[in-house]
Amino acid sequence: MTKTIKYTLLALSAALAAGTAEAGEIEVLHWWTSGGEAKAAQALKLTLQKSGHRWRDFAVAGGGGDSAMTVLKSRVVSGNAPSAAQIKGPSIQEWAREGVLANMDDVAKAEQWDSLLPKVVSDTMKYQGHYVAVPVNVHRVNWLWANPAVFAKAGAKVPASWDEFFTAADALKKAGVIPVAHGGQNWQDFTTFEAVALGVGGPDFYKKALVQLDPASLKSPTMEKVLATFKRIKEYTDKNAPGRDWNLATAMVIKGEAGMQIMGDWAKGEFIAAGKVPGKDFVCTPAPGTAKAYTFNIDSFALFQLKDESKIAAQKELARQIMAPEFQEVFNLNKGSIPVRLGMPMDKFDDCAKTSAKDFVDTSKAGTLVPSIAHGMAVPSAAEGAIKDVVSQFWNTDKMTASQAMDKIAQAAKTQ
Repeated sequence: MTKTIKYTLLALSAALAAGTAEAGEIEVLHWWTSGGEAKAAQALKLTLQKSGHRWRDFAVAGGGGDSAMTVLKSRVVSGNAPSAAQIKGPSIQEWAREGVLANMDDVAKAEQWDSLLPKVVSDTMKYQGHYVAVPVNVHRVNWLWANPAVFAKAGAKVPASWDEFFTAADALKKAGVIPVAHGGQNWQDFTTFEAVALGVGGPDFYKKALVQLDPASLKSPTMEKVLATFKRIKEYTDKNAPGRDWNLATAMVIKGEAGMQIMGDWAKGEFIAAGKVPGKDFVCTPAPGTAKAYTFNIDSFALFQLKDESKIAAQKELARQIMAPEFQEVFNLNKGSIPVRLGMPMDKFDDCAKTSAKDFVDTSKAGTLVPSIAHGMAVPSAAEGAIKDVVSQFWNTDKMTASQAMDKIAQAAKTQ
């Protein structure tokens, strides 16, 4: 059998199984370009292709998705939107209000999404009660990653509190190792900031200050302590940090050039891609002071309105496949995240993922599950961006006091 005939038969079979008469092309915008992320994106591509449809990759690297959103806006304005784009949190609602997203209720009803997703997730995927996006996974953001061999060499212990963090950082520095691997990009600064806010202030303070944007909390003594602790961390990063991508910072921990990194669990995908074993070659632990809380980041794809019937069929198949158990497992094993679909078996997942899955459920029940402001889950994008800029300005200059930063953050929170 020739390859052409074989592929034709495969495509026909998949199209019939999906209830479509014609294979279509789907263009997917995403920013998964590093090692573990790229493997995860490839898993999505292969899954769709097995259904007989054509995948057109639209990857935009850099900026934690900021660059991708800039490109997406220009595409949509010009009337040339992709089939699906990696969009999350309140940004989904913002795009839906523009009237450019497609209704996916028929797929959601057929696949029973309402019963397979936690309500906090399904509500985020809907606009005015209708599904316009599909979730891929759940990331825990408040992780601390550490190289145990480096810690042993320095005679330090992996920290559980901020006091222990700075004690360990001093020991690592004395041992000639970069204590904290960091990428000096504003979203990475913000990721560190929110971990400090959660660890120093606690979940209730975090929700008031960084979800509700309560003015009194934003200008409180607790926020001043958060900012002081946050700024102190910079002393333990290296001079080459500015502009460094997050995965290159993770690589520093993998190679033993740095002791630890504050980053979401997509960092685990880098360790796994490098052949490292959790619990042996690297340690995952909640960021200092955050063991009983969970900042979540949910990757999702918003589906844009299309006119071509074959492309619409491919789009619906993509949505269906994303929520399928097979994809949820293989994607999240590669990405370092956990399945968003409830009731998934976790036997193939490592201890970091099992802990994450358990804590996701436990903190949801305890009321300490909070959306990540640094990763587009907590507040409208305009306010998020304005606060993020202030946080980075404070991180990068010695001329701004914590009191001045509080005033600027409170002002930025009013941005619409």
